[in-house]
Amino acid sequence: MTLSANNLSVLFGSRRVLHDTGFDALQPGQLTALIGPNAAGKSTLFRTIAGLVTAKSGTVMLGGQNLDQLSARKRLQQVCFMPQFFTANAALSVFDVVLMAQKQLAGWRVRTEEMTAVAQNLHDAGIGHLADAYIGELSGGQAQMVSVCQALTRQSEVYLFDEPTSALDLRHQLDVMTRIRDAMRARGAVGVMALHDLNLAARYADHLVLIGGGKILAQGSPDQVLSDPVIAQTYDVEIQTALGPRKELNVHAYAD
Repeated sequence: MTLSANNLSVLFGSRRVLHDTGFDALQPGQLTALIGPNAAGKSTLFRTIAGLVTAKSGTVMLGGQNLDQLSARKRLQQVCFMPQFFTANAALSVFDVVLMAQKQLAGWRVRTEEMTAVAQNLHDAGIGHLADAYIGELSGGQAQMVSVCQALTRQSEVYLFDEPTSALDLRHQLDVMTRIRDAMRARGAVGVMALHDLNLAARYADHLVLIGGGKILAQGSPDQVLSDPVIAQTYDVEIQTALGPRKELNVHAYAD
């Protein structure tokens, strides 16, 4: 099912954060990078799609269904949201929090095959050695990898990842990006990821959406969006793109 938004307006008190914001239908099996400067509205857009923020006007459509017409439980089943900052009880183990994500919408009686699946998910994420560690003992990067694993444990139609690589070193950034992209393709799910790193967006995303000042300013393929003059205006830097030796799009930004 495709995901689209039309004319979303969100106010926090008297401050308008999203201004009649919308994006074209995002395709299943593809990864979209939501890019834009700080305070552009990325997190608010994600929280609105997930149903955690109520829009003053506008709609979010999944296939032919208006998500506002779903129950909170059904929306939670359809849309998996990974927030920018990982939150969990510090006294729980890594295994516990991933298991809870798997059981969240399926009852609480734990079966042997579910325990095995959690162990496999942790292994696939490269964090099997952290299974017995308490959440409060983790570094920021480790917690972020657990958060990604927790999200991908869920079986949803839409996955929203708010800056999933911000605390990771280069190797783990590439690992996480590859894992998310491959999961969206394998599941035929819509994946949307907020990113600050334009090179990661160019390398891994099928589609880019540029947001600034609470408005969608450009959307399309990476080469289309990254070559649009509006991106330099939005970030207030000079942007240059070039194809690398592997035909990958490389982005260079220069401040005045």
